[in-house]
Amino acid sequence: MDASTTTKASTTQPAFIGGVVMGVLSALPIISAGNVCCCLWVLTGGAVAAYFLQQNQSEPLTPGDGALVGLLAGIIGAFVTMVLSIPIGLATLPMQRALAERALQAPGELPPAVRQFLENSARGAVNANPFVRVVLALVGLMFYLVIGAIFSTLGGVLGALVFKGRTPPAPHVPLDQPPSFGA
Repeated sequence: MDASTTTKASTTQPAFIGGVVMGVLSALPIISAGNVCCCLWVLTGGAVAAYFLQQNQSEPLTPGDGALVGLLAGIIGAFVTMVLSIPIGLATLPMQRALAERALQAPGELPPAVRQFLENSARGAVNANPFVRVVLALVGLMFYLVIGAIFSTLGGVLGALVFKGRTPPAPHVPLDQPPSFGA
């Protein structure tokens, strides 16, 4: 078995863990707002993957190893985000409609385009069409694949730099005396 096979096998579990962390945090309704701040959860997924990769090996993690495991975590995280976003979106649809109705009843003038969007949301017309849902899910997946590939890789590199293990220094043996073993 060559070294590249061993490396690929050892990145699978850390990449999966980092991808799940990224995907779950990115799919949750309020918590996902953290991605507005420099793709926080995407970066976190890559860093978590690098952390777990370092825990699985004794030699220090290189930035290249961190980049690879971060990239894989970003790809996995994009699919996790899509899979979780669909049922979460369906579960929160009634709340979104209620919020749109409240916004329409609030005092003050709304721009015509905003009023039209809120009226469609209140009626449930925005996401009612299954074809529209599938297209939106695929567009979201493509978006997260690109963003995940970039920022999760960066998170993996940062994680490799932060979490890299320390190689113990070689024991110092003076050249003029033989090493002692014990006593």
